Amino acid sequence: MSVAFRRESDDEHLEPKYELPIPPGPNLVTERGLAQIEERVAELEAKLAEPMDDEARKKVQRDARYWLNRRATAQLVPTPDGEEVAVGTRVTFTRNGDTRTILIVGHDESDPDTDRIAFTAPLVRAMMGSVEGDEVTLADGQTLSIEAIEPA
Repeated sequence: MSVAFRRESDDEHLEPKYELPIPPGPNLVTERGLAQIEERVAELEAKLAEPMDDEARKKVQRDARYWLNRRATAQLVPTPDGEEVAVGTRVTFTRNGDTRTILIVGHDESDPDTDRIAFTAPLVRAMMGSVEGDEVTLADGQTLSIEAIEPA
């Protein structure tokens, strides 16, 4: 029989399972972000204590490895004073005549739909360290004006 018609196992034809990617750089978190990480770890550990099939267990274990890593590397940022743009501040800015308020948070806590933007986002990186009244030039050449900063 030709080798072309022989299959060792079904596993060799499955898509490989990769680890969840860890974002590069420091894992800065707010108090809320750290609590979310702890909650997620507890949830996954509870799931692992339940009976489940091997494929489901592998998926939960993969998720648990990610969140355990995020908990181990978490760096809690001090509560900001609101004097300058930093992780944990709520920033109101004007760009092209539109005013927007965002909350600067850690990577895993970000949710653009609720205006929680990660400190690693290009917009936020450009604003970091700015104070009220500063004009900030973005990578695309546009500018924005910092209107207000407050601790979140």
